[in-house]
Amino acid sequence: MTAIETSSTVAVVGTGTMGQGIAQVALVAGHRVRLYDAAPGRAEEAAAAIVRRLDRLVEKGRIAAPERDAARVRLSPATTLADLADAALVIEAILEQLPAKQELFTALEDVVGADCLLATNTSSLSVTAVAGPLRHPGRCVGMHFFNPAPLLPLVEVVSGFATEEATALTAYGTAAAWGKTPVRCADTPGFLVNRIARPYYAEALRVHEERVADPATIDAVLREGAGFKMGPFELTDLIGQDVNEAVTHSVWQAFFQDPKFTPSLAQRRLVESGLHGRKSGRGWFDYSEGAERPLPHTAAPCPAPEAVGIQDALAGPSRVLCELIEEAGIKITGERTPGESEGFIRLPGGACLAMTNGRPATSDADGRYLRFDLSLDYRAATRIALTASRAASEADVAEAVGLFQALGKQVSLIRDAPGMIVARTVAMIVDFAVDAAEREVATPEDIDTAMRLGVNYPGGPMEWADRLGARWVRDLLDSLHHRMAGGRYAPSWALRHRADLQEQVL
Repeated sequence: MTAIETSSTVAVVGTGTMGQGIAQVALVAGHRVRLYDAAPGRAEEAAAAIVRRLDRLVEKGRIAAPERDAARVRLSPATTLADLADAALVIEAILEQLPAKQELFTALEDVVGADCLLATNTSSLSVTAVAGPLRHPGRCVGMHFFNPAPLLPLVEVVSGFATEEATALTAYGTAAAWGKTPVRCADTPGFLVNRIARPYYAEALRVHEERVADPATIDAVLREGAGFKMGPFELTDLIGQDVNEAVTHSVWQAFFQDPKFTPSLAQRRLVESGLHGRKSGRGWFDYSEGAERPLPHTAAPCPAPEAVGIQDALAGPSRVLCELIEEAGIKITGERTPGESEGFIRLPGGACLAMTNGRPATSDADGRYLRFDLSLDYRAATRIALTASRAASEADVAEAVGLFQALGKQVSLIRDAPGMIVARTVAMIVDFAVDAAEREVATPEDIDTAMRLGVNYPGGPMEWADRLGARWVRDLLDSLHHRMAGGRYAPSWALRHRADLQEQVL
């Protein structure tokens, strides 16, 4: 795809952390870069800060001193918008207010050439709306970098309703030439990452509000049991509770208050209290000097059973548990061929242990049921969430805990709830991703790339849809929807369609 020439000038408007980062990326790629900020003196300060960062890159051996010196010559602050007249690309990184961005681009139209691309780095506003007042909205495109821009590879290239294809292709090609991994998407609330990632935060908050588990335990289960790099509570503390809540509220409003995107009252109260996370010294966790981090709930050691039974074959990702049980030296008895009913592990005392299916353990006809949470990789997982029906005895729980501990897993006992923690979170993420793909917001490949690179997911949600099966995800969400009506957990029509096609193939 076509990229703007390296000899062309790139202008960056807005010199905060993101603006400086984008300017550094363009500068290292070989462009002349002009910095502009409406606040007097800010552009000069930003240029000096960028040079200091280049000095550190030289010290670390990441760039050569001559390369740094050449970049320093190409970087210059601008005192007025008129100084940006020769730019081939202008990227704005100013405050997230629609009128301010519209005013800026309207003014730039009177300054830059007709072939200059105008790019907005907005993370939550409509690219279509930003370009709305322009005489030539076709040259306006979204180029959403992730912070810190010099380090994170992902760039969402967003086409507004009027964005010309050539504009989007040039923006994509330019990002790729700068060493980034661009993905293309339509102008939808939250674009790709901020749209599809909402359930990762929202379900954790909902589970906490339902008192299923505490924040430290929820974080540990998603991190150690599902492979996410950070738990949602520690991650929102890092992002800033005010920032995360504002994006959630913006996407919810943009989707006309769709219940799937409903914000959390618990997070709202945290923001109202000024507990914004690391930057304020306290959020869900205390970051003051000497403060101790709360530990996740972890079950005490229990003896491993000598033998367990397998009733029918375990399905999906839990199938590998049979191998792990045998590798741990525990004997398996019973039938392991696929049956009409779900497969489960028969514990020595007679209780049934099965992967969550979206129903509470207490809802099963055989009252002595225990459920374990989904893991995207049971072999690699180091923690498993476990819940028990009211009829299950302490001895039943101890047998289940001992079994998983024998497999090298720590066990977190949580309150009996539909979908537990990982399963309901992953199912919602998959549903959002399948819906976005079906609506042609982006290709399945770009969706998976965006979520792996943008938020460090252990895999792509479209890949999860294939591994777990659309039918399993649909059935789990149907169970949640049946027990918690209101629309939040109703499977999207896209997921139902995908599940129907899967059933026809089988």
